[in-house]
Amino acid sequence: MQQLMKQAQKMQQQMMQAQATLAATEVEGSAGNGLVTATVSGGGELLRLAVQPEVVDPDDVDTLVDLVVYAVQDAQKKAAALQQDAMGPLAGGLPGLPF
Repeated sequence: MQQLMKQAQKMQQQMMQAQATLAATEVEGSAGNGLVTATVSGGGELLRLAVQPEVVDPDDVDTLVDLVVYAVQDAQKKAAALQQDAMGPLAGGLPGLPF
């Protein structure tokens, strides 16, 4: 039982380290060949959005909106993959436990 508690504490420390690393990591996604870029934290929070002036067309706002959505989605997918890489090994739980 004491060994199990030590393993649980070690996993908790690893989880906290992984979460801190994710929070400090920035991931960039883009759309339209880089005309719109979105930067999110490793946790998926939108931090910055950059739009190149040539993509701004008052007569075609829908395209700009689509590019923004695609850039944010791209960045969030990359952040999710980063989360999976960082947390995946920890998600297995403690050996010998049914959950």
